[in-house]
Amino acid sequence: MAAIYKPTQAIQLLRSTAPRSLPIPSQKAAAARAAFSASRSAQATHNSSSSNNTSANDILSAHPAIPTRRRVTVTNDTGAVPWGQLSPGEKASRTVQQSFNLGVVLVGIVFTGAVGYIIFSDFISPNSKTAHFNRATTLIREHPECQKLLGPRSEISAHGESSWSRYAKNKFIHSTEEKDQWGTEHMRFKFFVEGPLNQGTVHCHLTKRPSQDSWEWCELAVNIKGQKTVWVERADGKAGSKVAPKIFGARWW
Repeated sequence: MAAIYKPTQAIQLLRSTAPRSLPIPSQKAAAARAAFSASRSAQATHNSSSSNNTSANDILSAHPAIPTRRRVTVTNDTGAVPWGQLSPGEKASRTVQQSFNLGVVLVGIVFTGAVGYIIFSDFISPNSKTAHFNRATTLIREHPECQKLLGPRSEISAHGESSWSRYAKNKFIHSTEEKDQWGTEHMRFKFFVEGPLNQGTVHCHLTKRPSQDSWEWCELAVNIKGQKTVWVERADGKAGSKVAPKIFGARWW
């Protein structure tokens, strides 16, 4: 007996045996595109951050940070900061400091020169007062009559005038220098000598004519207590105190 065809049953049978439908391809594509876009965005952000860090490092290496310094003043300026980096006030401070230092150096040079001149003229120069004092003492010690009245040569001592100060006692030698009408210079000074037998006062007179470079003895006399004056050096007729006048601007004898 032939079966009766029922369309409704056939449709239900086909639905039950048909394979399950797969996800819509467009949804997978949208998800893939979203994931790719997110990875690209993350990669771009990382690259941008790396690029920014590299640029910042390049800028820092090209322009290192300038260390701060304290303000230059007159009291703390050491000259380490170049002149071009100073402000107008700091330049004025350095100028004042350098000017003061220069003044101190100049004063020191002048003072040193003055002290050196005094030491040379009074002690080292062969024409100094000290040099003449030493020569006069030597002449007195070697003079036979002075040895007879004062004592042996090695025991005769010489010293300057006594002073009120105990630190400068017997050290000061009084002297005077003058020039006469003929242009002759005169130096006079006195000191004291002592020996085991007696003591005395020494009077010295030296002259230097304009034509001479060194002093010569005019008088060297020793006044010994209770004894006569001993003339160690004496110019004949004291002619050493005068010189011949100039004739036509020159001395002929």
